[in-house]
Amino acid sequence: MAKPIKHILVIRLSAMGDVAMTVPVLRALTLLHPYLKITVLTRTFFGPFFRNLPNVSVYSADLKEKHKGVFGLYKLSKELRNLRIDAVADLHNVLRSKILKAFLFDIKTVQIDKGRAEKKALVSGQRFQQLKTTHQRYASVFEKLGFPVDLSNPTFPKKESLSQNTSKIMGNKTKKWIGVAPFAAHESKMYPLDLLEQIIEALSKTYKVVFFGGGENEINILNALESKFQNTINVAGKLTLEDELNLISNLDVMLSMDSGNAHIAAMLGVKVVTIWGVTHPYAGFAPFNQPEDYMLLSDRKQFPLIPTSVYGNKYPENYREASRSIAPETIIKKIESII
Repeated sequence: MAKPIKHILVIRLSAMGDVAMTVPVLRALTLLHPYLKITVLTRTFFGPFFRNLPNVSVYSADLKEKHKGVFGLYKLSKELRNLRIDAVADLHNVLRSKILKAFLFDIKTVQIDKGRAEKKALVSGQRFQQLKTTHQRYASVFEKLGFPVDLSNPTFPKKESLSQNTSKIMGNKTKKWIGVAPFAAHESKMYPLDLLEQIIEALSKTYKVVFFGGGENEINILNALESKFQNTINVAGKLTLEDELNLISNLDVMLSMDSGNAHIAAMLGVKVVTIWGVTHPYAGFAPFNQPEDYMLLSDRKQFPLIPTSVYGNKYPENYREASRSIAPETIIKKIESII
């Protein structure tokens, strides 16, 4: 007789948005199965995502040094065995996690079905319909382990209080706060900057606009926007991830591309307006628990090949700025209707 599962190792090493998408699923899982112990194997940087989740702890994978390569993964498997895990939920299903699971050969494992064939049919234009969401794909892994997850009536953490440093940067909340995260991994997923400036100019007359990003180039662009428009604050590069999460939890709405910031805001229960360039929510990467009309899509009459790829990394050259077909007024109206 198989021994009961009391402790599940969850593997999701990257990327930021995909890791953030595990959070609402794990919150629902621990709510329904409070006796379950969960250990999330991920990068140290993503640790704060999982704070406030009951019975969930993070085990850091050091993939650049200690756990690098096959020998490093073997070492990691020995460390994980010491945690006395009963089952593995592989929400990543890449070569690295497959090698790790091979070292944990005697432990029950279930991996995510990424639906590669359906996604291929979607981006090749053979089939244009909603696919299973990533959240549903994650949930079905736990279901196969014997732990159904109900995502239909989610709960979210309370708004966090801001640190002294964040309060100093933000000042008192006398206006509604709108987050703006204008960047994504690929240019084809980003809204053109000249149009974004029109949105910032309009919104900053009434609200406080907060910019999010990371990396030197993005920080420089956001600093330039901050100096150009009143009531705008660039927090990129100024906060720890923990402080950034606390700040995002206090936003009234987040405007994001199809990227990690959308999923971070959504996991915290914040309303998220997303702009979609050459990608499409049908591929399953819509932010969690957001109404369909919060997702603003490029015009498929002008750009019939959308989605050109799942991640926005492949597209015809004339599709690079497909999101220019979404009028700034449409985005402004949507944000104002939510606020």
